[in-house]
Amino acid sequence: MATSVANAPLDQIDQSILRELQNDARLSHQDLSERVGLSPSPCARRVRRLEAEGYIVGYNARIDEAKLGFGFSVFISVRLDQQIDDRLNTFEKQVGLCPEVVDCWLMTGSFDYLLRVSVRDMAEFEQFLTGRLTKLPGVALIESSIPIRRVKCLPSRLA
Repeated sequence: MATSVANAPLDQIDQSILRELQNDARLSHQDLSERVGLSPSPCARRVRRLEAEGYIVGYNARIDEAKLGFGFSVFISVRLDQQIDDRLNTFEKQVGLCPEVVDCWLMTGSFDYLLRVSVRDMAEFEQFLTGRLTKLPGVALIESSIPIRRVKCLPSRLA
C-alpha cells in the first residue's frame, strides 16, 4: 500500500464524509449527503475528489474471520539473516503467497517484519510455522505472540 504526501487540510464536511464512509461504505449518495448536511450532487463531487486525491483508496467489507473458520490469530516477528534488498524482496514475495498471512509490515527495531497470521487453530499455526515460514530463505529468528482479545480496531485514523 503506497503512502502519499499529505494534501491540503480537509474541511469539516470532508472529514464527516470520510467518517461516514468508514462506518458504512455502502451508503447511497443520498443517505451520505443527508448525514453530512449537503445535497447529493455536491456530496458526490466531494467523494470523487477524495478518491482522486487518494484520501479514499478503496472500498471493502470487514469480514468476520472466525465465522469463516479462521478464529485464531498470531502475531509473528521475523528477523532475517541479512537486511539486503534481495533478501527483503524474496521474503516479501514468499509471504505474499501465504494465504495465512493477512498483514505484513516491514519494521524498525530488533525484528525486520511483523506478520499477522489467521488460521483455524493451533495445529494449523504449527503447520504454517514449521512447514512454511521457517523454511523461507533468510529467516533467522521468529517470535510469536498470541493475542488474548482485541481491545480496539479502527480501519483508519481520521483525526
